[in-house]
Amino acid sequence: MKILVTGGLGFIGSHTVVELQNEGFEVVAIDNLSNSSIDVLDGIERITQKKPLFENIDLRDKLAVQDFFKKHQDIAGVIHFAASKAVGESVENPLLYYENNINSLVYLLQELQKKPESYFIFSSSCTVYGQAEKMPITENAPVQQAMSPYGNTKQIGEEIITDVAKVSNINSILLRYFNPIGAHDSAEIGELPIGVPQNLIPFITQTAYGLREKLAVFGNDYPTIDGTAVRDYIHVVDLAKAHVVALKRLLNKQNTDKVETFNLGTGKGSSVLEVIKAFEKVSGQKLNYQIVGRREGDITEAYANTEKANSILGWKTALSLEEALASAWKWENKVRNKQQ
Repeated sequence: MKILVTGGLGFIGSHTVVELQNEGFEVVAIDNLSNSSIDVLDGIERITQKKPLFENIDLRDKLAVQDFFKKHQDIAGVIHFAASKAVGESVENPLLYYENNINSLVYLLQELQKKPESYFIFSSSCTVYGQAEKMPITENAPVQQAMSPYGNTKQIGEEIITDVAKVSNINSILLRYFNPIGAHDSAEIGELPIGVPQNLIPFITQTAYGLREKLAVFGNDYPTIDGTAVRDYIHVVDLAKAHVVALKRLLNKQNTDKVETFNLGTGKGSSVLEVIKAFEKVSGQKLNYQIVGRREGDITEAYANTEKANSILGWKTALSLEEALASAWKWENKVRNKQQ
């Protein structure tokens, strides 16, 4: 079966391509390389002994999307990652986020709607819950007003998919991720942000390596265990495997609704300072960090109730925070050593 993975050379996309190929799927990856590298294809091939088909397409180009589906009429399912994803950047440049994250989704769904049946996995986010009133967060928690344009694009995306599913043969699973981190154990693929990292872990590893002078910790006055924000950090390989499980559920027609929603996390929250201490322990590196003011758009805490994914998908995380941090550090060293 041929599966389309959009954003397939990105952080989560590339790890999912690996897991799909390991399960025997034929994969075609679309990426515009705006926040990824063509070298990722070689990393995927070194892990799986197979290079996925690749198309350099910007999904904001409606005609290019139409041409792609004319060329690949045998697509059995789509996993849609391609999107801009930095909370801070979205606050500064909202129109970029609305154009990229919404238009690309609409153009994909327009093509899938033409098929007799379509199966669509959507890369959503726990940001749709805003600052949830209760922890851990279940799928029944109310979707709150988004605290950033990025979060809003995920909410709007979910609404679009739900509306389209009502009037088409599209079946979809919305996967609401918590905080994906880490890298493949082979260190052949991992998170490689272009420019200054917007996420905590690559900022930690780049600081430890000496690329960044110091790590900024945004706020230590939150009502949490140590005053720093709490998040649910999930190993990217665990997350990638969940996509394969969700896709098989749709392909095997096991879904009970046209649109199903699952949280993907570990079920455990870790504060920024706890993550820093865990990294120092696994890496043997002392981190230079500084407490600064809170960042606009950030919430106090978010961690998942994973019971629904555990029981219905039969999926649960297998890898620890320490394993994720160790793999991220191994990846950082591999990337930097290659560049010297």
